[in-house]
Amino acid sequence: MKPKQIKILAKEKLQIIWHDGNEIKITLKYLREECPCASCKGESVLFQTITPPKPVVDKPEMCAVTNIVPVGDYAIQIFWKDGHNSGIYTWDYLIELAAAENTNTSQAYKPLI
Repeated sequence: MKPKQIKILAKEKLQIIWHDGNEIKITLKYLREECPCASCKGESVLFQTITPPKPVVDKPEMCAVTNIVPVGDYAIQIFWKDGHNSGIYTWDYLIELAAAENTNTSQAYKPLI
């Protein structure tokens, strides 16, 4: 499934409208808290999982988006006002985040190995 439209609503939420007409909304704060990059969620290297402390999103600029760019046909990369931009949010991950935010659930880091 690919999005038909992606936009920021009132500087607070990311809205995605899919080609089938379904729509999801995710707060920017939750997107930033659940950034999937290695420095935020960790990584697996040589059979060891390295999980950093969860980043504290406590400044308004940490949740302000300056740009969103497509990554191939499968994801977006979000550029945050504080300079963070290494997270690649796949379509599947965004759908998971929308469902998890409604239940106030943090995404657990899953080891790659």
